[in-house]
Amino acid sequence: MKKLNKTRVVKILRIIMPIVAIISAVIFIPWNAVFSWLSPLPNTVQAEMDNAVNHGLDGIIVYVDQAGEDSGLYAAGWKNRATQVPADPQALFKIGSISKLYIATAAAKLVNDGRVSLDTPLADYLPELANRIEYADQITLRMMLQHRSGIPNYTDQPEWKWGVTLPNRDAYLEIALDKPADFEPDSRYSYSNTNYLLIGNILDKVLGYSHHQYIHDKILKPLGLNHTYSLLSQVDLREVTSGYHYDVEPDLKEIDYISPGGSMVATAQDVGIFLRALNNGSLLNDDEQAIYSSIYEYEHTGWVLGYQSIARYYKDTDTVVVQFVNSTGGDTEATSNIVFDRIVRIVGG
Repeated sequence: MKKLNKTRVVKILRIIMPIVAIISAVIFIPWNAVFSWLSPLPNTVQAEMDNAVNHGLDGIIVYVDQAGEDSGLYAAGWKNRATQVPADPQALFKIGSISKLYIATAAAKLVNDGRVSLDTPLADYLPELANRIEYADQITLRMMLQHRSGIPNYTDQPEWKWGVTLPNRDAYLEIALDKPADFEPDSRYSYSNTNYLLIGNILDKVLGYSHHQYIHDKILKPLGLNHTYSLLSQVDLREVTSGYHYDVEPDLKEIDYISPGGSMVATAQDVGIFLRALNNGSLLNDDEQAIYSSIYEYEHTGWVLGYQSIARYYKDTDTVVVQFVNSTGGDTEATSNIVFDRIVRIVGG
């Protein structure tokens, strides 16, 4: 066989590769998300949600609270796809990492009370982990709150499986222990669920009781949030929206994520009320608010298998928008984000 000239091979590749790229883009592009983005913007939130279900979301719940307007609570699609139970706007939902806002709030209050210090090293709080987490003597509570610790994220490890209920918190932590740090403490930002698991453990130790109880007493109860829970085991599963993952048939509702920073269950309205109070200063006093502002953000997203959520506050229009979607995988993440942005445009957020 005649050998191809190297220059000729390069020329052929220059012709072929753009074609391959175009074909790949056409094959793998999230078409449901594209259709959601390109379709005309409807006049109402409900119409947009109905369209979202037609573009592949199993169910969607939205809460909107805008200054000067009555709050709105909307639902479309299914609460339970198998039994054809319609989406319920008052149903409970796994909020995933939105839980971190509540833990950061608890930490700010405890810092203000002098119960914990932002600059105390992890090794001082949890000495039993000093030799199992690299730089434990340099990583501070502040760094963990800000995701600047370098501690490996347990959900990024090969051993982690989203579809399994682990027996206890230690089982989550073991996945991240005895591994090299991702980077030196405070040298950069990298999101790690392990940070908030450890913060939960620190708060428990300092308080002498569960930080879940502290969050209930100091945050949920004062705001009248009677439909927010720290753990799935605290609720009647019949009240929880079913969750579905792309190409996975079973309902994922019973998977229990008990690690701090990802364990909470709530209604969209409760999350919205909490988010407004966190942003408008009615939840924290001035000193606590200043501490919180220095350690964490004022909005969040959440994702666990079968459940994705967005909770944001728009200061310019004094608007809170919370969106729950009980579908993950495939095109659903892209579709969910586009639908959320469109809903914000509809309400003028």
